Amino acid sequence: MNILNLFKVSLKAVANNKMRSFLSMLGIIIGVAAVIIMMSIGQGSKESIRQELSTMGTNLLTIRPGADMRGGVRQDPSSMQTLKMADYQRIMQEKKFVTKVSPEVTASGQVIYGNNNTTTTMYGESTEYLDIKLWTVERGECFTEEDVNKAAKKVVIGKTVVDELFGSGVDPIGKTVRFKSIPMTVVGVLKSKGYNSWGMDQDNVIIAPYTTVMKRIAAQTYFSSIVCSAVTEDLSDAAIEELTQMLRDNHKLKGDAADDFTIRSQAEMMETMSTTMDTVTLILVVAAAFSLLVAGIGIMNIMLVSVTERTKEIGLRMAVGATGPVISLQFLIESVLISVTGGLIGVLVGVGASECVSLLGMPSSVPAWSIYVSFLVCVLIGVLFGYIPAQKAANMDPIEAIRHE
Repeated sequence: MNILNLFKVSLKAVANNKMRSFLSMLGIIIGVAAVIIMMSIGQGSKESIRQELSTMGTNLLTIRPGADMRGGVRQDPSSMQTLKMADYQRIMQEKKFVTKVSPEVTASGQVIYGNNNTTTTMYGESTEYLDIKLWTVERGECFTEEDVNKAAKKVVIGKTVVDELFGSGVDPIGKTVRFKSIPMTVVGVLKSKGYNSWGMDQDNVIIAPYTTVMKRIAAQTYFSSIVCSAVTEDLSDAAIEELTQMLRDNHKLKGDAADDFTIRSQAEMMETMSTTMDTVTLILVVAAAFSLLVAGIGIMNIMLVSVTERTKEIGLRMAVGATGPVISLQFLIESVLISVTGGLIGVLVGVGASECVSLLGMPSSVPAWSIYVSFLVCVLIGVLFGYIPAQKAANMDPIEAIRHE
């Protein structure tokens, strides 16, 4: 009997027990769909985070005071005041692999206009900050270098602050708001960025000259951080080495002395987030894959029942010349048919569910390789879990099989 005839016989056997075959497929359908959904959510989340981070500039570098945590212990608070004006000035004078630099001072508090108020964060920055973070002013203009030198009380505000303080239909340009009792004139409104992947409202922000925040708001002489942009993303590592050497010289760190600052690149952050998401996705996929194992056991159980029910049929086939390998191949084909058909339906369900997830606003992207891997896994499940029933059928004694009732 050739392969085509065996396939027809196997297909007929599966079709004769539609409900039982479908129930056998159900585990495969659920398992494959679950794996694809988990992969699509993981891949979609990873792409969403990478896209979110890239909107801040892929060549972004952030210098923060204090060394990394060592042994789970962070250095004392005094180490968090290591970034000074001298560091910023030296970077501006000697930079080669860095194009734009902005010292950063932050302060959280309540901003007030008339009877309205809202809680927000004020960022003290240089005029280059918006270019570094790829941010644009939608209305009005940004403060100038002269405003920075004079510590002018001018601010650029985000859309959320505009909505909370002024409502709709009101032009905030030229209006005066108060932050920690300090009057500030609104000179610009930032283009909306919305929420990021971590649920943070990027528009709930006020940006002022860093000198203004240092002298009038925070009353401090050190920076919370310094943000820079490398010439290109490929030169980020060279820029980090350059900045590290400048800061170590400025802070008089000799030999093996640990850095009292930390420099992070956007590319490094992207890699860290991608690794984290890959780990989470792998855990979810492994958990979902256990249902495929259960489904395979279910297929083996059903095939063993089928072999027992068709003992006489097997004996008759052997009596008319069917060999053990042919009988074994027939049951293997039946097992693979059930598994692969369930896998194909599972792929359709998984892709469809992933599309529904996307429509609901969650990031989702089905990687093409996940479909190919799911199909291959279904074939393997059909062969592996169909092997024992197939061998049981192939090893039957034809005379005993014909006598079976």
